[in-house]
Amino acid sequence: MTDDRWGDATADLLRETADYATDFLRGLPDRPVRAAAKHDELREVLGGPLPKSGDRASEVVERLRRSDRGVVGIAGPRYFGFVIGGSLPAALAADWLTSAWDQNAGAYAAGPSASVAEEVAGEWLIDLLGLPAGSGFGLTTGCQMAHVTCLAAARHAVLARAGWDVESKGLTGSPPIRIIASDEAHATVPAALQYLGLGHDTATRVPADGQGRLRLDGLAQVLAEEGHGARPTILILQAGNVNTGSFDPLAEAIELVRRSATNSWVHVDGAFGLWAAASTSRRHLVAGHAGADSWATDGHKWLNVPYDCGYAFVADAATHQAALSPPHAAYIEYGTAERDEFLWVMEYSRRARGFATWAALRSLGRQGVEELVDRCCDHAALFSELLSAQSGVEVLNEVVLNQVLVRFGDDDALTRDVVKRVQQDGTCWLGGSTWRGGAVLRISVSSWATTRRDVELSAEAILRCHREATQMAVPTGTNSP
Repeated sequence: MTDDRWGDATADLLRETADYATDFLRGLPDRPVRAAAKHDELREVLGGPLPKSGDRASEVVERLRRSDRGVVGIAGPRYFGFVIGGSLPAALAADWLTSAWDQNAGAYAAGPSASVAEEVAGEWLIDLLGLPAGSGFGLTTGCQMAHVTCLAAARHAVLARAGWDVESKGLTGSPPIRIIASDEAHATVPAALQYLGLGHDTATRVPADGQGRLRLDGLAQVLAEEGHGARPTILILQAGNVNTGSFDPLAEAIELVRRSATNSWVHVDGAFGLWAAASTSRRHLVAGHAGADSWATDGHKWLNVPYDCGYAFVADAATHQAALSPPHAAYIEYGTAERDEFLWVMEYSRRARGFATWAALRSLGRQGVEELVDRCCDHAALFSELLSAQSGVEVLNEVVLNQVLVRFGDDDALTRDVVKRVQQDGTCWLGGSTWRGGAVLRISVSSWATTRRDVELSAEAILRCHREATQMAVPTGTNSP
């Protein structure tokens, strides 16, 4: 008797779905980048009571396909919002295989290929990003959980030096930890501190300069005010400000805290900026970064792998594993020389993210990653050139990486109106933000698929929307940030 559970009907379904996915991707350059459907329309397609008897698989997928009017063109060449990259073809194909193979990438015994792919990809990343050889690493859902992973290692290390075993005793009664971060620290940093029981409002904030870089004089003052000595200290630095793309002075800040605190840990938030280390022409931006203790970055940003994928790196692999390894479970088959992934992150059960990461790195190679980073930065510079050449349009930041901040007519209401019009226009998608108290339009160039022509088309759309908004605006005076 033939087992037909994965027979012709399933094969036809998967082929039809792959054909649809291919057509969707091919149509992205001509499709409005914004979502076209409203919430009620999507509820009509996807909502309603749970059926008593299930639909056929083909009907289920068809219903999902009907919801694609609510899909934003993130995978396309003109999406410039939220520092999100597209998916490289090799990474996308690897992610399809990941779903088909359905491995639990928690332990070597549950998926040897998944474990080895992650092991090799981690080694490649450490080398590519200029981190200390032998560093510990883990693949997470994103930079948020990479921060949690790295700061758990930081918490372990500084408290262990102070004679406290936080993994067994918890935080109650532990020595207080001094946490220092910039005024411009990303929102995921206080969130990570919250999740670790350290408190999202406990960090002493250091002023930043006009480009969002931590000020060394402010850091020196904080260290002097709070005293020297062996008090457990965690300093959190930033490589790539989410608005301006600027970098904290990593080498100088690391040296300063090492001199001022004998029990210190330095963590670098490099969600996208850490990838500058892969570029010969932009590596100077992260000078000294290898002197830190831990680093967090995203794969679904500049490596262009599918969501979700982040990377946590810890220089001291033993500390990394000590902080993240859960108590022994009798039913688990632990590896000996093999890598058990759950010893480095906070999940026993997890998606095999290593396949897509391995595929992206293998398909690009060292040179390809560098070209991807440089091309995106060059496109950001082109955006700046095209937009700032027009009257009433001001680029506020030094475009050192892939971020461009734009303000129109020195007016909050006008700037917000332009952002809204651009999003509705559909030629490209980008978001608004606030910088130094004023509204801005923020462009983040992160996709392998973006070409010079895409930048030119997008800049034309932005300027067209600016002209329309200016014609409609009622004069209300300026509103400077």
